Amino acid sequence: MLQRAWNLGSALKRRWDRARLENRWRTLRKMGMHIGENVFLPESTWIDNPFCYLISIGDWCGFGNGCLILAHDAQMEEFIDASKIGRVIIHESCHIGARTLILPGVEIGPRTIVAAGSVVLKSLPPETVCAGAPARPVMSLEQYLRGHRARLKTRPQFPCADFAGGALTPQKQAEIMAAVADGEAYVLGGFTEEREGRGGTPRTKANSKPQ
Repeated sequence: MLQRAWNLGSALKRRWDRARLENRWRTLRKMGMHIGENVFLPESTWIDNPFCYLISIGDWCGFGNGCLILAHDAQMEEFIDASKIGRVIIHESCHIGARTLILPGVEIGPRTIVAAGSVVLKSLPPETVCAGAPARPVMSLEQYLRGHRARLKTRPQFPCADFAGGALTPQKQAEIMAAVADGEAYVLGGFTEEREGRGGTPRTKANSKPQ
């Protein structure tokens, strides 16, 4: 009985969290912010609400936890009685690592990866991998993908179906622990699941109608 009540409460909380997230996307769009289709924009991404109409996010972008997107800067206001505002344009298929800070007046991508903890002070070119404070290109996207493709041929692999539901058996956990004892492993098929609508990541739909 207690387990059943716990499961029901957990399911209701997930539905509430999803509804709140969808309402946030809807509100930002009504305020003028462009949010494309299939964007993963979690609740933890801080948006500069009063200036969100200056922010544009293209299709299939994703954000790690704790990112900040600013479209204004008032640090100099006490000294010159003026603050700065600027566009933030994040083109399609950009992936922004956790706790990245994006400042006003920048353009990112398309198809650009920004490493976790970066500070984006200036625009970042298309199809690059960028990192640092300030963020700078460290390699091309093709170089980055070429390295992963090579490692895919030699490193252990697990289908994403193994992780469905979020609860792994102790045996599967032990198998994964053994696989990563001497390096990384790969989880395969996650993007296919997302693209076909079977993934667990909440993503936006087009035309201001959240999924």
